[in-house]
Amino acid sequence: MSCSLRNTDTSDETVRAALALARYEVLPTTKIEGAVLESVPKSVTLTVTASPAKGMESTLATAERFVGHGYPVVPHLAARMISGQTELAEIVARLTAVGVNNVFCPAGDADPPAGEYAGSLGMLQHLTEMGRPFEHVGITGYPESHPSIEDDITIQSMWDKRSHATYVVSNLCFDPDAVRVWLHRMRKRGVELPVLIGLPGPIERAKLLAMSTKIGVGQSVKFLKSHVGVFARIAAPGGYSPEKFLQKSADYLGDPALKVDGLHLFTFNQVAETEAWRQSLLLQC
Repeated sequence: MSCSLRNTDTSDETVRAALALARYEVLPTTKIEGAVLESVPKSVTLTVTASPAKGMESTLATAERFVGHGYPVVPHLAARMISGQTELAEIVARLTAVGVNNVFCPAGDADPPAGEYAGSLGMLQHLTEMGRPFEHVGITGYPESHPSIEDDITIQSMWDKRSHATYVVSNLCFDPDAVRVWLHRMRKRGVELPVLIGLPGPIERAKLLAMSTKIGVGQSVKFLKSHVGVFARIAAPGGYSPEKFLQKSADYLGDPALKVDGLHLFTFNQVAETEAWRQSLLLQC
């Protein structure tokens, strides 16, 4: 596979730079620690998800173990899973004690929420009031419509959160053109935070289905409902491939005005396959 969008050195270098800065999202399952240690170099940043099925303790403990192994780690602090400021302070103390300086703060899917945080804004405000204990704080952006939240609300939410965050991660998206439009619209609205582009790595359809069910029954149903076209795109001849996504994204990945800082790869715990794919592309670009 040629990595070049237009057979230009510039496009290849842009894709190479994005791949070099890619971070891997993993689920805190029992086998993920061994899989990561076996296949992922210590230079790769790992983000550890949080879900009601696993609980925050699973996220925090997994993050601590990866830190102990020498990885840069970004725990997901799902606001709706955290009861309030007291628990948040305990989590902050626990993470800063092991050297974590980067967190990702989605609202999460706990229903009902565990306490006072119906969304992530209140939690982000409390982190700011605590003196900004983490150097890097990420929030979610939505290139495509959220399945249960109006576009106007997601836009306003990003605006409200921007002063409490340091970067944005785009939500799972299989359409590079949608990401391009979203980036331009975000910059026109005055949101200047750097962005990590979220995309799936080399996923097999059957494994994606299997991993989505491991998130938890409720979570799996939400995932399937909110990504109706995902499986059709993966299964269809000439459908989604991460290589095509990157080729079609080279122009905005390399546009300084759009402030794209790298890639956030949804591995669905296929970390060995994801790393082999990434290394292969780095050699080809």
